[in-house]
Amino acid sequence: MFDTRELGRRPGTLKRLSRTVEAPRDLGNEVIGVPEGAPTELDLRLESVMDGVLVTGTARAAVKGECVRCLEPLGRELEADFQEMFSYPDADDRTRPADSGDDAEDEEDTFFIEDDLFDLEPVLRDAVVLTLPLQPVCQDGCPGLCSECGARLADDPDHHHDAVDMRWAALQGLVGTNQDDEKDNVPRDAGDEPQEK
Repeated sequence: MFDTRELGRRPGTLKRLSRTVEAPRDLGNEVIGVPEGAPTELDLRLESVMDGVLVTGTARAAVKGECVRCLEPLGRELEADFQEMFSYPDADDRTRPADSGDDAEDEEDTFFIEDDLFDLEPVLRDAVVLTLPLQPVCQDGCPGLCSECGARLADDPDHHHDAVDMRWAALQGLVGTNQDDEKDNVPRDAGDEPQEK
């Protein structure tokens, strides 16, 4: 929670602050994210406007995950920029015409200041998750895993398997049988004939 009392509802008043907070749970997706409790650096600019406080900031944190191609662990630094308006609870009453109905969708998208405090977590979560790669890789040219045996191809670039087309597999067996038969049918030299006793 961040305090806005110093701004005092005076439009144009500005406050800058830097803070390190612990990352909340589930700050990421299934493959990559900021570990819970990891330090997250926030550089914020709070600006008082007529209807609330405009918050502009940058979040920096170390993210951890795994490569979607080879499943190796990976880590990198993430920087996410964000900007959000936090409205005073009575701001809607001042700006909305009396005859306009409540718009539930607008209400859901609005963040409010309560008791001069605002919660940055939902905004931070949106900014970080949208900045994360959907398909993180350990390196741009990661070849992934062998589809047959699961070996990591980056460790063995020459890795391969002799592919047998299943449509020809039965004939492959016949080739082996024919070669054995041909060996059995090779005529023997006269000197190889068994001698009668």
